[in-house]
Amino acid sequence: MAADDAAFETLTREISRVVGVPLDIYKSKCLRRRIAVRMRACGVHTFDEYLGVLSRTPAEYERLTDALTINVTRFYRNPETWDSLRTRFLPDLLRRRDGWLDAWSAGCASGEEAYTIAMLAAELGAAAARGSWLERLRIDATDIDRASLGIAEAGVYRREAFQDTPTDLIERYTRETPAGIAILPALRRRVAVRRFDLSQDRMPGVSFDLIVCRNVVIYFDRPMQERLFAHFAEALLPGGFLVLGKVETLLGAARDRLTLVDTRERIYQAAP
Repeated sequence: MAADDAAFETLTREISRVVGVPLDIYKSKCLRRRIAVRMRACGVHTFDEYLGVLSRTPAEYERLTDALTINVTRFYRNPETWDSLRTRFLPDLLRRRDGWLDAWSAGCASGEEAYTIAMLAAELGAAAARGSWLERLRIDATDIDRASLGIAEAGVYRREAFQDTPTDLIERYTRETPAGIAILPALRRRVAVRRFDLSQDRMPGVSFDLIVCRNVVIYFDRPMQERLFAHFAEALLPGGFLVLGKVETLLGAARDRLTLVDTRERIYQAAP
């Protein structure tokens, strides 16, 4: 077991050096499981063998980086969370901001979450007879996975990605194409997709009314979680909201800056 641990440490140290992602921020069990996926794909059984594959096949580093990211997502995933935002929090926020809304989908995967935010903002603007509000929306959609970001930029999805989405939103904000179901250009223009490493990068000089980061931080160790939460708290405008996954809990100094306003849906608010 000691030899296995030593081989794992050697492997992760080399991956961190080449890829530039500090793997020690991930929980060990999660990291081992995701590396094992690539080991099976390469037909090797030990960490030493996999290190040999990486040295012989540099392209495997890119495949591994993609495997290390978490990409389980759908439009309107966990509908209760989106319903809470739609009915309890976003209407007042948009009224207070006169329709201006800066949002960040942190760990956006292939973009479904970011476009869900855009749909809700468009709906609330229409309900308030403020169609111009859509032009005041800006969403940063960030992730580390290159392939997923390519899908987010294209804004075209398979039908099953919408299985949780209210029918009226699908009808109003998408159209069918030969390639799949496409997000309307008016919404797609509001979403800026870019590569961003939550473990290392920071949003310089940008503040947000809404940050959604769900089911991402649970894969990091506690020190990294606390640093991320502190960064989110600093990046929120007064009265802004942070949305976490249902099994995630705010930790560290951020607890003194954010108030839990929806216990079930893990929605926090910065002081007004």
